[in-house]
Amino acid sequence: FSDRGAGPTVNTAAECRVPVTVIDSMHYIVAIHNFTFLPDSLAVPVGATVTWVNCETPPQEPHTTTSDNAVWDSPALSPGDRFSHKFAVQGAFPYHCTPHPFMIGKVVVQ
Repeated sequence: FSDRGAGPTVNTAAECRVPVTVIDSMHYIVAIHNFTFLPDSLAVPVGATVTWVNCETPPQEPHTTTSDNAVWDSPALSPGDRFSHKFAVQGAFPYHCTPHPFMIGKVVVQ
């Protein structure tokens, strides 16, 4: 399950202040800042939702979070936008930003 704008409601400024925010044991935040995913590797339990938040300062370019294995593909996320994906199975899920392929990350579902 993936959705732009879905996921827990949290203050974007708070999400961007900390590289990884654990809202509770099933909700995690990955900040997109300075053309990097923070953290770039994240371990979560099966059933957890990860929300990527674009923390760039306008008018910075939009970013995506795109699974290397076609599991999810966010739309372009402008600064302040978010995208969530719920991980239903175990495994390693590498991902990247489509317009900036040097931006890479991985979610490991345990």
